[in-house]
Amino acid sequence: MIITHVESFAVEIPLKPERRMVSALGRHEQSRFLVVRLGTDVGLEGAGEATVMPRWSGETIWGAKALVDHVFAPLVMGCDPHDLQAISARLDAASVHNWFTKAAMEMACWDLQGKAAAKPVYELLGGACRPRQFRCRFSLGAYEPMRAAETAAERVAAGFTTIKVKVGGRSEEDLARVRAVRAAIGTHVDLMIDANGGWDAGTAIRCIHAMDDCHLVLVEQPTPPGDYGALALVRRKVRPPILADETCFDLVHAQEIVRHDCCDAISVYPGKNGGIAKARAIVELAAQYGIPCSIGSNLEWDIATAAMAHLVVATPNLQVENYPGDVLGPAFHEFSIVKRPLAINGPLVTAPDEPGLGVEVDWDIVRAHPCA
Repeated sequence: MIITHVESFAVEIPLKPERRMVSALGRHEQSRFLVVRLGTDVGLEGAGEATVMPRWSGETIWGAKALVDHVFAPLVMGCDPHDLQAISARLDAASVHNWFTKAAMEMACWDLQGKAAAKPVYELLGGACRPRQFRCRFSLGAYEPMRAAETAAERVAAGFTTIKVKVGGRSEEDLARVRAVRAAIGTHVDLMIDANGGWDAGTAIRCIHAMDDCHLVLVEQPTPPGDYGALALVRRKVRPPILADETCFDLVHAQEIVRHDCCDAISVYPGKNGGIAKARAIVELAAQYGIPCSIGSNLEWDIATAAMAHLVVATPNLQVENYPGDVLGPAFHEFSIVKRPLAINGPLVTAPDEPGLGVEVDWDIVRAHPCA
């Protein structure tokens, strides 16, 4: 089996009004992502998704499309999608970073591999090590306190047992929001915060101490990406465990995290880390040093969400039982790009068991919603 053609589609889908996100990085009201289709000489097709956000990884939908069409496509034509190591090496040699765009190409290769073998991707990864259905947390935007409290209470009533609150802006507003949420959900629900790198070390330490009465179970990326020393300082000075996210895109970043001993857990996911295989390599490195991992999110659609679910089901050190992740992106959007959306029931997500990624893209919908 060899790759014979590559197509890419810039697509725009709004978030549901009640799920539009506000964070230290700004507002996110519509998703502009790239959908990739790889064709082969045996008639099989594979799909991938680049969940690009300029404020987050620096990638844009227009840059991702140009990179796929003019740089990556010629490099993978004639390649066997089973040879992921060689394909990844070609993409890495042609372009640094661009993790989400590379992940879209890699996801499509896994999709092709699974379809060719008539097996779901989690089987190709070694088989399930946990049930296909697993529990997620709910990520709450940096809303004003009353709205945040009402939404949190609604999500707890829907079955969520962990609520994540976005912070990293004005300290007084962050504190008011977190306290309002804790009051609304009671003491039996786990509460964590995510600053998206919006605080410096001093502000982070001061704010987390001020939230002692909120009984936080986890603090995600309190300091700017790449400042491992600041993250390590915060970890030493506060009580809740620290989750690294934006500071870990690739294996070198993971090695720096280990070297600086700056977190208690690492957030990974295929898009952020350049693909399923690269995300898994980070998780396995972390396991060598006793660092658990969780699954993060960039509000993916069904293709990338399926890739995340397969990774969770097949990877022991993705300890979602102890550190619930976020695999709910499709539920945040107004409609789906696949014919049978993933099974998402409140906090419970079920990994597909059909061949490949297990989702069938509706290409008519993809074409009908181009990014302007």
